[in-house]
Amino acid sequence: MDHERHSLIEAGLGRAAESLGDITQPVIDLFYARFPEARASFLHHSPGKPESLEAEMVGNALYYVMIWFESPIETRIAFDSSVPHHRFALAVPPDWYRGFIEALLDVVEPAAAPVGKERAAWAELRSGLVGLVERNRTA
Repeated sequence: MDHERHSLIEAGLGRAAESLGDITQPVIDLFYARFPEARASFLHHSPGKPESLEAEMVGNALYYVMIWFESPIETRIAFDSSVPHHRFALAVPPDWYRGFIEALLDVVEPAAAPVGKERAAWAELRSGLVGLVERNRTA
């Protein structure tokens, strides 16, 4: 566990929460702007209530942001099963998975307003989470 970087991310998430409030809609809007074809997948996998699945996905991605420096092994285990499952069972390409994580970070990180060591922690967080998707691209 990396207490220092975990604390830096937590502090930034606190600032972002105060500034943004509920991030679900901004994350979803950015994700769909980048991957418009993904909207049909959400509708298909959650007919009648895609907002519920969207909120769940934002919550899951945020959870991994929150625990990356605290429990990277838990995150690796989750991604190592989730990325291939989404690709093969649900026809969700790794690019969408990566894009979802990046959309969340692209909404939250500017509001976190990281400086100094925080900026480095956010960059490492992004690299780590995106790297987990990339390592499972062909799994």
